[in-house]
Amino acid sequence: MTTQTQTQIKFGTSGWRAVMAEEFTFANVHRAVHGISRYVASQKASGAKVIVGRDPRFLGESFCAVAAEILSSYGITPLVIAEPAPTPTISYAVIQSKADGAINFTASHNPPEYSGIKFSTPDGAPALPEATKTIEAAIAAFDANPQTPPAAKAQAQAIDPKQMYLSRLREIVDLDAIKKAGIKIAFDPMWGSARGYSDTLLRDAGVTVATIHDTRDVLFGGHAPEPDDHLLQDLHHKMREIGAAIGIATDGDADRFGIVDQDGTFLQPNYIIALLFDYLVETRGWKNGVGKSVATTNLINALAERHKIELYETPVGFKYIGELIKQDKILIGGEESAGLSIRQHVPEKDGVLAGLLCCEMVARRGASLGALLEQVFGKVGSYYPLRENFRLTADVKAKFTEKLRSDPGEFHGIKVAHVVRIDGLKLVLADGSWVCYRLSGTEPVVRAYSEARSREGLAKLSAAAKAWIFS
Repeated sequence: MTTQTQTQIKFGTSGWRAVMAEEFTFANVHRAVHGISRYVASQKASGAKVIVGRDPRFLGESFCAVAAEILSSYGITPLVIAEPAPTPTISYAVIQSKADGAINFTASHNPPEYSGIKFSTPDGAPALPEATKTIEAAIAAFDANPQTPPAAKAQAQAIDPKQMYLSRLREIVDLDAIKKAGIKIAFDPMWGSARGYSDTLLRDAGVTVATIHDTRDVLFGGHAPEPDDHLLQDLHHKMREIGAAIGIATDGDADRFGIVDQDGTFLQPNYIIALLFDYLVETRGWKNGVGKSVATTNLINALAERHKIELYETPVGFKYIGELIKQDKILIGGEESAGLSIRQHVPEKDGVLAGLLCCEMVARRGASLGALLEQVFGKVGSYYPLRENFRLTADVKAKFTEKLRSDPGEFHGIKVAHVVRIDGLKLVLADGSWVCYRLSGTEPVVRAYSEARSREGLAKLSAAAKAWIFS
């Protein structure tokens, strides 16, 4: 008789994700929630309460019911959100209800066959590595001794944080300016949890907005609910149909954003973060710093220098940006993978807020996003970033892993000005261009980030970045 090895549940930069019916099973959800429950109980002996929420994926309601039952058995009060809710809404609810954390069943922008669990700590932020390591150890302890400690069973409570969160966005975003500008907006929630959020807020303010993909579809139209250019053709079409000045989109759990200019051009997240940074400094008067991951555009560095604002560069993973927001060290923080938040808001990615702030910026500036980007380039020079993924054989990965430990004096025939090892290897070159390499922790892939000061320079640098991997 053979003993089946249990799946090792590991929480990455945004929780644990796996394919449903393979690793993401009811049995493994039980194990994960028992581990989280033990962690919460170790942090607060009695009276703990944990929010339970989800995105619209298959079986989400059932997973929430399982989580509520297990939490209750530990004497932890489950605060259950009945309808799919954006991740930033759940984060805001944790803070406002003074909960001891949140279990969010979401696989974010992953394909529809995936599900996942994201755990937020009492500050509303994604759990930091020290917390997730403790949870993983608690799961292992449960596997070894699957006994629930005796506790008075807690009664589940229903909560609906939607209006509370929308009220907060009304305080942040100048909806009157959007209305006065008379612009039209197209919105694509990609069948995700932001349905009824961005568009409701805009319509209530008297703004003309057209929404697409506004039904529940657990298959997300047959592809990943990722607001990237190649998946936003329906949004482009709707924009042309109504003459929209801007198109905004959110991913499956609405923590990421996708923004389309009035001429149909997709603005990559690097540029959106930079534009909003410049805009918020000039309209809000905030001067308390800017945060970005090591793989995010140096256009932000240049703007920080121009505005005389302190720059914080972090490892990849929004939890690190969230820490800076909690400490009020930054006015905005973002990652090139389409996550951002601002000061005095949630320490979590907020795709709903990002889209609405872009609408405000276009309305108040009276210019297209492309024109605004050209204005910024006029202030600090042009920046052209690119991210590419390369699959590696075992031999190539072994050789390249060793290569990442080196300190090359030059790259692509240009002197290396300095080496950054915050996360992976980043080589900043003497001409202001840079490359950054990060090995995936889950698959044999290296992510190569390149940025040059011209399109021609980027094409050459990208080729050199690839060649360096395989040489």
